Amino acid sequence: MKGQILPGHIPVNKFTLQVVGLASITVTELSGIEEELQTTELPDRTVASGGNTNASEFTIMVPAHHSVEIQAMETWWRECQDPVSPTYKKNGSLKMESVSSVGPVRRFNLTGMFPTARKLPDLEMANEGEAAMYEWTISVDSVRPIG
Repeated sequence: MKGQILPGHIPVNKFTLQVVGLASITVTELSGIEEELQTTELPDRTVASGGNTNASEFTIMVPAHHSVEIQAMETWWRECQDPVSPTYKKNGSLKMESVSSVGPVRRFNLTGMFPTARKLPDLEMANEGEAAMYEWTISVDSVRPIG
């Protein structure tokens, strides 16, 4: 592969997720966001595009000891519960940066986001002391590249 991959790659550990209306969230892990087209099977057994994408979902990990951020996520979580707040769906952005200051940056607009699940950390007395993480599943209506 030497000579095939251009310099200034985008590493998987250099990203930020911002949600409009929330405090800045330190996300230590973000699962891949997969988009899928709506399709329909035709009578001849071929498949055609429906023209739209389905809603997607992804998971994020947030350190349990980041109190302000956990409180922001908990507030958003409560907005999604009965009575559902009219502002429960939020917009945001995902930014992936290059290892080089002149390398490419990839940005995406995320619209219609809201948490659909919360998982508290697994706990174990025999553990060496790893940081506890909250896992949140986030639904997103649309993922659009910027530029």
